[in-house]
Amino acid sequence: MYKRINYIAAILVLVCGLSAQAQVTTSSPYSRFGVGNIKGSLLPQLRAMGGISTAVNKVTGFNYINMQNPASYSGITLTTIDIGMSAGYTSLARTGLASETSFNATFSHLAFAVPVSRRSALSFGILPYSDLGYSYRNKVKIDTLSVDQLYEGEGGLSKAYIGYGYRIGDHFRIGGNVEYIFGNLQTTRSTEYNQVGALNAKLQNKNSVGGLNYSYGLQYDFNLGKKTILTLGYSGSSSGKVGSNQTFYATQYTRDASGNESAALDTLNSVDNGKSNLTLPLSHNFGISIQQNDKWLIGADFRMSKWSTTSINGVNQGLQDSWGASLGGQYTPDFTSYNNYLKRVDYRLGVNYNKTYIQIGNQDIKQMGVSLGFGLPLPAANANSVFYKINITAEAGQRGTLTNNLVKEQYLNFHLGFTLNDTWFRRYRVD
Repeated sequence: MYKRINYIAAILVLVCGLSAQAQVTTSSPYSRFGVGNIKGSLLPQLRAMGGISTAVNKVTGFNYINMQNPASYSGITLTTIDIGMSAGYTSLARTGLASETSFNATFSHLAFAVPVSRRSALSFGILPYSDLGYSYRNKVKIDTLSVDQLYEGEGGLSKAYIGYGYRIGDHFRIGGNVEYIFGNLQTTRSTEYNQVGALNAKLQNKNSVGGLNYSYGLQYDFNLGKKTILTLGYSGSSSGKVGSNQTFYATQYTRDASGNESAALDTLNSVDNGKSNLTLPLSHNFGISIQQNDKWLIGADFRMSKWSTTSINGVNQGLQDSWGASLGGQYTPDFTSYNNYLKRVDYRLGVNYNKTYIQIGNQDIKQMGVSLGFGLPLPAANANSVFYKINITAEAGQRGTLTNNLVKEQYLNFHLGFTLNDTWFRRYRVD
């Protein structure tokens, strides 16, 4: 028991340390729109399969947490802990300009799941919901004057959740999550004239978000053979309103000959702690998978979200409905092998395509990528009841286009997760 307490304490110290250092977690001009880049409720083992999750329950007998579809919790038979971090390398290109690169790393998730009965389990944790981070400028002409338009943003939203999944009969599973969405979205837009002492303008906006949302899911299995199962799944999230406190300032300032910015000379408009709402979209996910128990799984997902009806402080920002699809799978040669470690490794591969909620100049911003990952089992003192696994995933892809003088963003993301399966809270009977 003391070892387990120390294990949990070490996890919490690691999370606090990572959270304290992780300030800017993305460098993408496309995160300027809406609530930023949507992260998705996916652990590394699911990201490695292209993001399939809706019809995924348990693969090769190992328990892992699929909070994207809470119906899957009912298949958890051991106490499960999953903690991880992410890192990303991004390259931004624009026609006629040199490319820019950036690197960011951050804590990605902490999740727990505990079986409640033979048919149900409870899960809770915290993970990112969206990331906001960008800094760029546009040069334009107003009459005969050269003007710089500067755009900056940072922050993002996180999601803490608690969920429950229950199995009805042998084939049907149902579940739901209660989610608390919270965080800060800070944006700044400045207009500067390229003249010393010119009067420049700045708009600063900050939204402190906090409120409840809900997600839910269903899964149904069909036995196609002795060890082959076909699973159909559905998951979704409600279109709820999350509270937001807005702080807004419109100010004027100047720059000296050295380029230093003066203190605000005048405040043209201000809003302090204005009460508002962030409206989240109604989302639907549909999935299908086929698997041979303890061997392989192949699945596909289709998803769509009603971002056209969402708003921040009553403004939609011209967001569009989004949709996407994923295809992927996992193969484990022989998870019981004792003399060949490579046969016990999970090999994962996937692809995904998304039409994001962003449209600029009638040009839809699309995203596509490919992913590769491995599940590396680790030895445990009690191999009959305790299991450890390291999940490593790499994603490569691009978002945007060079058409119409837009920005093409190419990225390489790495995800690392550590998963523990153990027999905590087991009752022992003494005859």
